[in-house]
Amino acid sequence: MDRSEITEILNRPLSQELLARDLTRLAYVAQDGTPRTVPIGFAWNGTEIVMCTTKNAPKLPSLRANPMVALTIDTEVHPPKILLIRGRAELDVVDGIPEEYLQMNGSYEMTAEQRVEWEAEVRSLYDGMVRIVVTPTWVKLIDFETTLPSAVEELVKQRAERQHA
Repeated sequence: MDRSEITEILNRPLSQELLARDLTRLAYVAQDGTPRTVPIGFAWNGTEIVMCTTKNAPKLPSLRANPMVALTIDTEVHPPKILLIRGRAELDVVDGIPEEYLQMNGSYEMTAEQRVEWEAEVRSLYDGMVRIVVTPTWVKLIDFETTLPSAVEELVKQRAERQHA
């Protein structure tokens, strides 16, 4: 998939709405060869998905061994709106708390006082974190109105061909 096509899809209003959500599902291959999917907070910076995790997170050795990942960001209503993203995870160990971590938790409902307490707790717990940065290399937006999963698109095409035969 070329960069301009990826950019066009990610710039669509529905994609932007999904990229403003709190959680994605990160899929990767564990070191034992089995697939894993974990929900994780994220921030979209306009070109990359940034997720942050503890320096001792079990997923990190797996991502170092095989950095290819898939992400799903979706809604909980019918019909679902789904943004599928594939890319390569780059791991960046940082001292302190990455600004993206503070951003991605910004939409949870907290009073100003609760926010201050939460941030103080986070800063006292973590001496550093790992930024998991994914630049999309493939994307698909599914809204079940104008776009469908590829297998369903194929069935729709086959049905149209049968009806015109």
